[in-house]
Parts: sequence; structure tokens; C-alpha cells
Amino acid sequence: MQLSVDHQSATPPYEQVRLQIAEQARSGALAAGLRLPTVRALAEELGLAANTVARAYRELEADGVVETHGRRGTLIAATGDTAHKLAAAAATDYAQRVARLGLTKAEALAAVSNALDVAY
Repeated sequence: MQLSVDHQSATPPYEQVRLQIAEQARSGALAAGLRLPTVRALAEELGLAANTVARAYRELEADGVVETHGRRGTLIAATGDTAHKLAAAAATDYAQRVARLGLTKAEALAAVSNALDVAY
């Protein structure tokens, strides 16, 4: 696993770690079932506080990218297509909410387009 942290970047270190692990898991560079380093070991390797790495691991777990198994450690999850499943669930929730708010389909799509423009 190759990770690096740019301490001069505007992106927080935990987010840099999270993004790199998520991308490597998505691309297959990190195989399902691969055991990640302990929080302390990775923090030491990257020159970060343990809480920074712990936050990245927590967010990866919330996203379904990794699974924590106590003594077995943190493993890359056998996600299949978790990112797409989570996106579809979020889209469904959004569609239901904007319908309740009375927005038209065009208004809802415009809001999504604007949010995506900001995110990307």
C-alpha cells in the first residue's frame, strides 16, 4: 500500500489518507480482505497523529470500504459495488425529499448539478 500526505495541501491529512485508500480499494490495487496497518503503525509511517489515521479509518468504514474486526484488524471490505449502491441509496433519499418539498424534476436536477459542480 502506497500512501503519501502533502502537509502543505489544503486537503486535511485524514481526507488525503481516506481518498487514497478508497481509490486503491476501488481500483483493485488493495484486494478485498487485505489487512491494513494498525492505526498507530500507519500514523508513524506517515508522520501523523494516531487520531488522524483513526478518523480516516472510521470514515472508510462508514463508506463500506473497510471493515474492522477487533483483533483481526481493519480489512479492505469485499464491497462488490458498494460505492454505486451507496450513491443509489442517497439518490433515492434525495428524490423522495425533493418530491415532498414540491420541487419539479428540473429544479431537483439543477440542484444536483450545482452540488456536483462544487464537489468536483
